[in-house]
Amino acid sequence: MSEASDRDAADPLAPFREKFDLPDGLIYLDGNSLGPLLHSVRDRIADVVSREWGQDLITSWNRNGWMELAGRVGGKLAPIIGADPDDVIACDSTSVNIFKLMSVALKLNPGRPVILSEKRNFPTDLYIAQGLVEYLGPPYEVRLIEDGVEVADHLSDDIGLVMLTQVDYRTGRKLDMAGITEAVHKSGALVLWDLAHSAGAFPVDLRGANADFAVGCGYKYLNGGPGAPAFLYCAKAHQDRIQPLMSGWLGHASPFDFSSDYAPAPGIARHIVGTPPVLSLAALDEALTLFDAVDFTQLAAKSAGLTAFFMDEVARRSPDHGLSCVTPIDAGRRGSQVAYRHANGYAVMQALIAHGVIGDFRDPDIIRFGFAPLYNSYQDVETAAETLAEILEQEIWQDPRYQTRSAVT
Repeated sequence: MSEASDRDAADPLAPFREKFDLPDGLIYLDGNSLGPLLHSVRDRIADVVSREWGQDLITSWNRNGWMELAGRVGGKLAPIIGADPDDVIACDSTSVNIFKLMSVALKLNPGRPVILSEKRNFPTDLYIAQGLVEYLGPPYEVRLIEDGVEVADHLSDDIGLVMLTQVDYRTGRKLDMAGITEAVHKSGALVLWDLAHSAGAFPVDLRGANADFAVGCGYKYLNGGPGAPAFLYCAKAHQDRIQPLMSGWLGHASPFDFSSDYAPAPGIARHIVGTPPVLSLAALDEALTLFDAVDFTQLAAKSAGLTAFFMDEVARRSPDHGLSCVTPIDAGRRGSQVAYRHANGYAVMQALIAHGVIGDFRDPDIIRFGFAPLYNSYQDVETAAETLAEILEQEIWQDPRYQTRSAVT
């Protein structure tokens, strides 16, 4: 048996793979962009459409618990991100939730008009921040840290909010959430964490880190489906101090009183804005059920194991083919992905996809491989590294069909 086979035989998470509808002959290493379909999600959606919507119609808001779905999904998310069930709500998109939380954080910290972030943060996070400060006008501003500069070195008494993504979407570098949060609090600022590349890939501990706010999406490692609802976390200490800028009817204390005046619901529920998207929320609800049986210590160990094994295999098989690893070697400093720079990265990735290994590409030259411990195997890793080596050694990527850019990379 190969080393990969030995590792798979000893993997306590291996049985989860059969829960996913993975096409035969395909190695899927893009769960950091879109998680695959679970068999149970297909069944759940069919039931919601045919029975709950088709037969029970509007009575499903009560009969089938549609009205409580956002909170129920938040409760399922809570142990995955190290939170209490009443600190998390599933709603809206990541971008909308960032706007909602940034606006209230600045109001909670008057006299501190600066949002601090990293220049390499995910673009939508930065765009939302830029749009908010443009709307608010001077003295509000966004201040960006250059690559390689520590957050703690740029904290000052005019910063009201620090907004960071725990795992860098390009490189897979993971930030020290607890350490940074402590430093931010000592400076008098609040912190908002984006968990889009964290939740479901490895254990997250918002409560232990004393985080103020967090957001994340449901469609990557959580496998909730394309465009699945996002989630929003707010620490208890802030919940009842917040008057949401987006004060929608379902965030009202008594929405079916149909009062003309807004009164915020208690706690996390005030962050709901409009009618929840039942079909997509039901898909995410079902997908999260899988995590009830997951040992998060095992999840963390396999995430580290898969990424390290891939890095070792690529280094052994492709030492002289123009690859430059940009992901930290230290397992404690990386998420569940590995990324490389290559001058012809887009074409290399297109060739990989054509040969049955799906990852993705990020400008200007990064190829990314996401490793999901619940369905990726060590044999996937070995085969992917072998295929990558073959494409580089034989320069298969030079084929003209791999040079044309698609709209989504």
